[in-house]
Amino acid sequence: MDGSTIARPTQDASSPIGEPETPALWTAIGALALGVFALVTSEFLPASVLTPLAADLGVSVGAAGQAVTATAVVGAIAAPLTPVLTGRLDRRLVLLGPMGLLCASNLLTVFAANLPTPLVARILLGASLGGFWSMAAALAMRLVPARALPRAMSIVFTGVSVATVSAAPVGAYVSDTLGWRAAFVIAGVVGGLALLAQVLTLPRLAPTAPPRLRGLLEVARRPSVAVALVGVLLVISGHFAGFTYVRPVLEQVTHLEVGAISLVLLAFGVAGFFGNFAGAFLAERDPRLAVLGGAGLVAVAAVALVTLGAWPLVAAAALTVWGFAFAMLPVGFQSWATSEAADQAELAGGLLTSTFQVAIAMGAVFGGVLVDGLGPVSAAAYAALTAALGVGLVLAARRERKAPIAAPCEACS
Repeated sequence: MDGSTIARPTQDASSPIGEPETPALWTAIGALALGVFALVTSEFLPASVLTPLAADLGVSVGAAGQAVTATAVVGAIAAPLTPVLTGRLDRRLVLLGPMGLLCASNLLTVFAANLPTPLVARILLGASLGGFWSMAAALAMRLVPARALPRAMSIVFTGVSVATVSAAPVGAYVSDTLGWRAAFVIAGVVGGLALLAQVLTLPRLAPTAPPRLRGLLEVARRPSVAVALVGVLLVISGHFAGFTYVRPVLEQVTHLEVGAISLVLLAFGVAGFFGNFAGAFLAERDPRLAVLGGAGLVAVAAVALVTLGAWPLVAAAALTVWGFAFAMLPVGFQSWATSEAADQAELAGGLLTSTFQVAIAMGAVFGGVLVDGLGPVSAAAYAALTAALGVGLVLAARRERKAPIAAPCEACS
């Protein structure tokens, strides 16, 4: 084992994260990255298998899409509560718990005979996502020296990029050739491997700070953080409304075959891989620039899909731009929220994770209602509207931040 039987020294809240003399546990960092890949893959699968899943279970596409809602709602609750409720437990055990829930979620989905079963499975996945994301970054900080932390975090978040590239197209291809259940079998195997890797590599990690539930409200009340959270609700809900129901658009409006849909989704994912780097580049200068760029391009891509989606090349180009744009948003919002609450960065990150999950739930709900009532492109129209509103919100925040503050009038005093 890679130090899994060695208890790490306890650090209090004031001590530096990742002490220089601590040897880096790179195998544990790799296990975290594999866990991220497994979680994001399972999270994204419904978008690529939604049509056959709904047909097999005998429900509408909109109803099947509510599995995404269940995941998001539970994730929003689990993210801030996990550190609080498990504050006195070994952090290694707290991280292994969500991976076990991930495996159980995929197993339940494979054997689903009706809609309630995958809904329960996605509830378990939501608890897994919220719990894992609330702990992963903080644990990574304790597995490497301070000087190696940027490299460690880039490795962990590589799991997101790889899953974004591969989950949707592979899911669509596997569901067409082997059935949609086979896609969840593969996701379950990956989750099991991630759990095993973490059991073998993660050391025991004592808790570092007492629970601080009250601090969440204090951070949320800060005006600059509140604006960032509202931006997440707008833009991310729009994205997930459009992306969750993108396969029906490609099937019913663009009239693409499954093989072509897989290629389009692959282009979406590959573009997202590069969008991560673009978002980081802009966020280093001003996090709002990354949000502006991402939201603006999502709005343009969604409008193109709504108005010209019947043209295969236009639809493919629009979704490629959309994939690039969306990948800019998480890094932009994350940098925005944490920079405005640098003294409470962990709590700001937890609030952001919860807000993301709420936004995903909102998108899935509104998207499902729109698709069932007005047709598949209506979800993309909702995405265009919310992204445009997000752009307006960020522009207003930037103007307010740059507005000069009038100097006090000494003659008047």
